[in-house]
Amino acid sequence: MKVLIVDDEEMIRNVLREYIEFEGNEAYEAENGMKAVNLCKENDYDIILMDIMMPVLDGFSAVKEIRKSKDIPVIMLSARGEEYDKLFGFEVGADDYVTKPFSPKELMARIVAVTKRHKAGSPASREVLKFEGLEIDMKGRNVYVDGEKLELTPKEYELLFYLVKNNGIALSREKLLSDVWGFDFYGDDRTVDTHIKMLRSSLKEYRKFIVTLRGLGYKFET
Repeated sequence: MKVLIVDDEEMIRNVLREYIEFEGNEAYEAENGMKAVNLCKENDYDIILMDIMMPVLDGFSAVKEIRKSKDIPVIMLSARGEEYDKLFGFEVGADDYVTKPFSPKELMARIVAVTKRHKAGSPASREVLKFEGLEIDMKGRNVYVDGEKLELTPKEYELLFYLVKNNGIALSREKLLSDVWGFDFYGDDRTVDTHIKMLRSSLKEYRKFIVTLRGLGYKFET
């Protein structure tokens, strides 16, 4: 597994590199967001560990730029643990968020969990599912509304695909947090509600297929 470590603190990069290589993986480094963006244009990585507060280009902006051309899972690293920062991180496309100081051993477990979820996000079937004017290409990870391709965040794709695969099944917020974000995600029900709101906005009139179950959660129903 190829891991890109993006942090302006050399000591943190060294510690992470040691743990990553000890587990038999390859570690690459960037000291700021701009270098990370340029590296991702030239290379492919299995996962990115992205600090937020960095010179030249911050982590949030770097993730936005990388997402324009690459679908690489990202774990945000930050000394800022406010809920707003975490939600913003997920909105720009982060797959997980770890607050400093953190345990390198725990971070390695999160890396394994995120990469597994990312690989599992592409079902073997090439079937394109159609619900009126909503088309969902599960294999290609593409979504179309009345023929227009949507640009969703990685987490929005995962959430929509999970809802569709469980068509007609009531899903609690806790179930969605566990299966889409991971059992070790440190967040609450509002994270699910925020992403459902963004997803519905993108789906336009076909938001009707995502049904709110008052006091429980959501389900995809056609």
